[in-house]
Amino acid sequence: MKGYFNFESDHSLPLKIFFFLHSKFPFLVRYSYLASSIITIMTNEAIADNFSLLAKLMDIHGENSFKTKSYSSAAFTIEKLPVELSTLPEEKIFAIKGIGEAIGQKIMVQLGTGQLPQLTEYIANTPAGILQMLSIKGIGPKKISTIWKELEIETIGELLYACDENRLLLYKGFGAKTQQNIKESIEFFLSNQGSYLYAQIVPYAHKATEEFQKHLPSHKIALTGDFRRHTETISKLEWVTTAKAAELEAYTNALDLQVVESGNTQTLLKDSHNISLLFYHTDEAHFASTLFATSSNTEFYDAFVAATSFSMDKVYATEEEIFSSHNMAFIPPYLRERASVITLAQQNMLPVVIVKEDIKGIIHSHSKWSDGANTVEEMAKAARDKGLEYLVLSDHSKSAFYANGLYEERIIAQHEEIDSLNAKLAPFKIFKSIESDILNDGSLDYAPSVLASFDLIIASVHSNLKMNEEKAMARVLRAIENPYTNILGHMTGRLLLSRNGYPLDHKKIIEACAANNVVIELNAHPRRLDIDWRWIDYALEKNVLISIDPDAHAIEGFDDVQYGVLAAQKGGLTKAQNLSSFSLSEFEAFVKAQQAKR
Repeated sequence: MKGYFNFESDHSLPLKIFFFLHSKFPFLVRYSYLASSIITIMTNEAIADNFSLLAKLMDIHGENSFKTKSYSSAAFTIEKLPVELSTLPEEKIFAIKGIGEAIGQKIMVQLGTGQLPQLTEYIANTPAGILQMLSIKGIGPKKISTIWKELEIETIGELLYACDENRLLLYKGFGAKTQQNIKESIEFFLSNQGSYLYAQIVPYAHKATEEFQKHLPSHKIALTGDFRRHTETISKLEWVTTAKAAELEAYTNALDLQVVESGNTQTLLKDSHNISLLFYHTDEAHFASTLFATSSNTEFYDAFVAATSFSMDKVYATEEEIFSSHNMAFIPPYLRERASVITLAQQNMLPVVIVKEDIKGIIHSHSKWSDGANTVEEMAKAARDKGLEYLVLSDHSKSAFYANGLYEERIIAQHEEIDSLNAKLAPFKIFKSIESDILNDGSLDYAPSVLASFDLIIASVHSNLKMNEEKAMARVLRAIENPYTNILGHMTGRLLLSRNGYPLDHKKIIEACAANNVVIELNAHPRRLDIDWRWIDYALEKNVLISIDPDAHAIEGFDDVQYGVLAAQKGGLTKAQNLSSFSLSEFEAFVKAQQAKR
């Protein structure tokens, strides 16, 4: 089994494990797999905790249940002892009822070294995310084993995503109520970690702004920083305000906030959910320039100063005046990332970026046929009622067994249902699609004759994500070159704040899509936002269409389009360059042209 921590090559790793576990779930601090220099006297509580954790990890790894129960029983026995084991001679320890030869020897090792070698070995062979799951209410070792071994999930973030896609319901022991409880427990756990998806923090950010403004009615206050630039993940919320630190601090108790740092120029607060709130203090005259500076990233700001000799000392009435006074078009905060945008503004050539109202259809959606929460008809009617013109239904293919992927006979039945609904709902149209798994060798799920029955194919990687770049590139490139591939789904497989995507040479992937007339999806799920907006400009340079798709597994998922739009704006995407902005007639023409590749 692959080791997740290599004790032989790095003697500092036991200490690293301690600090990792301490930061993620403090109740593990007592565990004794630290070096003896850290823990010199083993208490009964620590020894019992070691045996309890060992039993849980053995359960997760599917070990013999008799051995597992023996360690659990030992933990229970030791925890109830009226005297510390460290004060007893060896023969009395072995004489304790419930402590046999094997357990007794392991107790002696712990008393002598401060470590339980078997526990250390299991931790070394267990992904950190699996250890984290032990702190999530509602999932014990047996369920964690299923999650890891059968769903191939190794992080809490991946598990939350699986709950959103109803994937747990397909496994024994996971009902709808259990799945919902796990989802709520994970959300509570993650809310205390300090970093958030942009979509998660939006309601809080606006509500907090309203509260501060209500308590400081005579002062200006405005959101700034990463939030104002629509950054994918937020580690702190930032505001510019004309209020002084003392005025701000006067309301911290009322708003349940703690002062971390306070000064003339900045105040840092934290709320009860570990959210960092940073305030930049300024006066009325310099409010606009402070807002501009704090909502620009370093690369952009340094380039702007170099190009314009901008000074924070000068007074500007508005941000717009900052740009107009330097003979350039206004650069919105979401574009204040790269130096190159300054030249475009000077030439009055900034793109007219896409907005949510430009979206004409839902591409990439899942129904109850696979792992969705709604029927095809419910999804279609909801899209139609939002004023959209079409729905691309793309349930999972058969290799995605964990998502109730469609076998061939079910595809026929689904297509019959779509034909019936199209006759009923016209002029609204449902397109027959599938999210076909890109298999290990880069081929697509299903034979060509089955693929040909769909209007279009979204090709995505869902399994065996731990690839090096050579393997990932070969796999994805072969899929792009398949004449049935029309859209490359969530290009890197990343889940923000949960897992990095598999490594790709983005330029070569984009160039291959250009050569094979394949669209690149911007998966709008807030935990994906994949393709990364930083590569959109290169895709546009190569005339590759982007498609903002919600990957909706329920009607509510349609609303995720807005987050895809925000990410696309950062990449300078226009309406004309986005597939899901095509009208129904334009999209039908696109489908026809794509089918000519086959």
